[in-house]
Amino acid sequence: MCRYAAAALIRAQPNDIIYGIDGSNRLIIVDNGRKIKVVMNMKAMETSLKGVFLIEPQVFGDARGWFMESWSKRKFEDAGLPVEFLQDNQSFSAQKGTLRGLHYQLNPMAQAKLLRCTRGRIFDVAVDIRKGSPQYGKWASAELTAENKRQLFIPRGFAHGFITLTDDVEVQYKADNYYAPECDGNIRWDDPAIGIHWPIAPVILSDKDKAAPLLAERTELNFTYDK
Repeated sequence: MCRYAAAALIRAQPNDIIYGIDGSNRLIIVDNGRKIKVVMNMKAMETSLKGVFLIEPQVFGDARGWFMESWSKRKFEDAGLPVEFLQDNQSFSAQKGTLRGLHYQLNPMAQAKLLRCTRGRIFDVAVDIRKGSPQYGKWASAELTAENKRQLFIPRGFAHGFITLTDDVEVQYKADNYYAPECDGNIRWDDPAIGIHWPIAPVILSDKDKAAPLLAERTELNFTYDK
């Protein structure tokens, strides 16, 4: 979209929706305070947690089915989300109500993640655990499904977890650092200080996640907030 078209949109839209072009020629939409970046038809919508983005890729469909780019380094960089992914992971959960989380890896092996659900539905959650962050202990969520094809980008310094909303769920995600069991940690999924509103009660958790400590007990966290 050219600058003149964007300017016309600014005049034509209601006051609570603002359109503009930034210095990298990205279309920026601010809708009731939520920033949305549109890059080559990929939407990157910032959640209630700054730095956590809901990604909506463009899907091309015809009589054969559909096609989409599930990841594009160039598009992410153009959206202001530069990241170098090193590892792809996939999980399968057989039963509805399977909860995995809240997980993280300490520095120097902290991970940024890009998650999507390729079978079934999940309620996906990110929690800010960076010391000094004004969002510390706050959470954001998104429903990811095989049908909506949305993805959640979670930067380093956030804990992550999800619960399956159907049987037979597959989740795939990219990580920008390798798995390091010596840096692996978790936080209780039902920590009252975080207060996540899970849509259903979990029926299956790992023994490790059942025994996870509260956020306040995780004194070894070494993530710091960078203004």
